[in-house]
Amino acid sequence: MGGTLEGDHGLMRGGYGNAGRGGHGGPGRGGHTGPGRDGHTGPGRDGHGNPGPTAAGDDLLSLSWEMFGELCRALALKVAGGCDPEIVIGVARAGAIPGAVVASMMRRDFFSMQISRRAEGRAVRQRPAILSAAPPQTRGKRVLIVDEVTTSGDTLRLALAAVRDLGPADVRTATCFARPRGYKPDYFALATDATLVYPWDRKVFEGSNFVVNPRYRTT
Repeated sequence: MGGTLEGDHGLMRGGYGNAGRGGHGGPGRGGHTGPGRDGHTGPGRDGHGNPGPTAAGDDLLSLSWEMFGELCRALALKVAGGCDPEIVIGVARAGAIPGAVVASMMRRDFFSMQISRRAEGRAVRQRPAILSAAPPQTRGKRVLIVDEVTTSGDTLRLALAAVRDLGPADVRTATCFARPRGYKPDYFALATDATLVYPWDRKVFEGSNFVVNPRYRTT
């Protein structure tokens, strides 16, 4: 995978940037280095001006539940070192899983909102669409938006816009995975180009049978 999880800190040897830096661009900047920049300092950076953690660009990265838990812990540590959200929003479906874990670790209120290209298990849109509104409880609060992975950033940008329309005090973004040459959230646990196989969809139900997901039957 190009890195190993390390001790009780849940850190990859590839590096997670500097703890405590947290993406702050200065008072009132909300982690952003300039208008419309969303805290991104360029490809291959972690949103804080430091090289982000990376894994080798293997074709396939199959995650166990244990590895997923360690990535969530590493992500929570990075967030806690840089900001203090009052509300965590997971982008459903898959982003609700790390979002709920991070919220539980940080003992913060958790909500979800649905943004997707898919319907009934298949892609039906070229671009993602908001299918459920951002929670109104975000008004005046410090908010963290969590997704499982970001590539183009289309989903996170939609989530950011929807939450900002409600007038939060601050809003940051976090993902378990980011692509080395893609959109960078404020916090991420690991950068990789690998095809990701998540523990929750490696096997799925077909009727009453619990089988390998059709997308992965050749892997």
